[in-house]
Amino acid sequence: MNTPMCASLGVRKGSWTEQEDFLLRNCIQKYGEGKWHLVPARAGLNRCRKSCRLRWLNYLRPHIKRGDFAPDEVDLILRLHKLLGNRWSLIAGRLPGRTANDVKNYWNTHFHKKFISWERQTQPLSN
Repeated sequence: MNTPMCASLGVRKGSWTEQEDFLLRNCIQKYGEGKWHLVPARAGLNRCRKSCRLRWLNYLRPHIKRGDFAPDEVDLILRLHKLLGNRWSLIAGRLPGRTANDVKNYWNTHFHKKFISWERQTQPLSN
């Protein structure tokens, strides 16, 4: 049976509390990013390493942009997706302050269905 690593460890799941965020921020400030297998113990968190890493990368890093995407960002996402496909980390790397998770979620929320419909209309019929 394939069970997720976090589930088999008996660690906390679900929403993060402000206290947990505080502990994770302090740990990263003290020890730096990386060595994620040590972070839960160092920070005093009952979370798995993957959960800590994703929380930091997608929500707590200091220079993450929040809010609506600017028109130039949207244009760049569209052009890069046409070039790179669903390689969200590469696309996000060209959008300062945006995470791959944010870009992927924005794409799936705003463009995915439109893009597939447009792609079907523009491809020639093959018989």
